[in-house]
Amino acid sequence: MARVYLSLGSNINREQNIRGALHELHKLYGTLTISRVFESESVGFEGDAFYNLAVGLDTDDDVLSINDTIHHIEDQFGRVRSGPRFSSRTLDIDLLLYDELIIKQGKLELPRDEITKNAFVLWPLAEIAPELIHPVLGISMHELWQQFDQASQTLYPVDFDSSI
Repeated sequence: MARVYLSLGSNINREQNIRGALHELHKLYGTLTISRVFESESVGFEGDAFYNLAVGLDTDDDVLSINDTIHHIEDQFGRVRSGPRFSSRTLDIDLLLYDELIIKQGKLELPRDEITKNAFVLWPLAEIAPELIHPVLGISMHELWQQFDQASQTLYPVDFDSSI
């Protein structure tokens, strides 16, 4: 069984879409480890603030199946892929880590580069998996978060009941 970590984000109907995504993931994978929900400014474009969180789950599905499944969930919630790369999103689910797998195949890259670049990915991940070792860098998510320039990106936890 593989341990998988995902990043979820939304800035369109964000509460409804995050709750719906968590419900779908729970239906498919059972028990989820869920970080707090954080609010962050949009990155790379002018837009409404995002809700972001990290989710851990266990699965027997292979990495390509997981990737297909999260794209299907995004589509269920009205994800539009034809617009600019940096734009508002009903739902964005990114596969961050699949066990210790290191892969670069088309658009699929593991571990996901955003882990070390965006506070809205790293802080929630470090919250639910502080001792998890980054498979390329060889240091824990907690250490990565401590080394991150936390003043460089505005991010704060919000009151959000993510129970399923």
